[in-house]
Amino acid sequence: MVHKIVMVRHGESTWNQENRFCGWFDADLSEKGVQEAHAAGKALKEAGYKFDLAHTSVLKRAQNTLDVILEEIAQTNIPVEKTWRLNERHYGALTGLNKAETAAKHGEEQVKIWRRSFDIPPPPMEESHPYYKIIVEDPRYKDGPSIAEFPMFESLKLTIERTLPYWNDVIVPQIKQGKMMLVAAHGNSLRGIVKHLDQMTDEAIMQLNLPTGIPFVYELDENMHPLKSMQFLGDEETVRKAMEAVAAQGKAK
Repeated sequence: MVHKIVMVRHGESTWNQENRFCGWFDADLSEKGVQEAHAAGKALKEAGYKFDLAHTSVLKRAQNTLDVILEEIAQTNIPVEKTWRLNERHYGALTGLNKAETAAKHGEEQVKIWRRSFDIPPPPMEESHPYYKIIVEDPRYKDGPSIAEFPMFESLKLTIERTLPYWNDVIVPQIKQGKMMLVAAHGNSLRGIVKHLDQMTDEAIMQLNLPTGIPFVYELDENMHPLKSMQFLGDEETVRKAMEAVAAQGKAK
């Protein structure tokens, strides 16, 4: 039996637009991000996708992307499951900083290590950080993560370690039941799933720049092995330019 799953990185957020490290800060979609979400919905509608349920993070840029898509495809009545395990990577002390200014201060190579190394996390978010209380005391986390689990920073490796249990324990059983689902999440939580599915090396996954607001599809066999890897629902030129824009974010101006 062939299974399909559709995933999409949220549309551009206001902090993407300002080139700031966002992580667990709850930035909303920018005007461009809303347009990207509408375009994603139109692409899915044209392709005739019908979903049984959807998964997203607890952050509104992913949730609002999902809401716009479901409105576009007239499927707002499907169940939606929200989890912190699909949140973006926690950028620790970098949260809120402008990426280009940080590169100018610390050097592009250091910022590249923070952004693109597999297992080297950024400096931790201390209690004195301006966004510490806003994030840690957010009521949406009252049921998890626990104090012990709550990250103060994450590498991609750490992000994958908290994302994959949700993939394996929640999403995979639903796929095996024949459910067609849409996952609207973030660049790094989705990269963890992609790495797992395609058995990519640490180095290869760090080079993958997932574009905002462009859905991609996997076809999987009954053992959850890809029959067809990531297929973007968009023309090659649009996808290429979107990937290049993501790659350029960590460069000093």
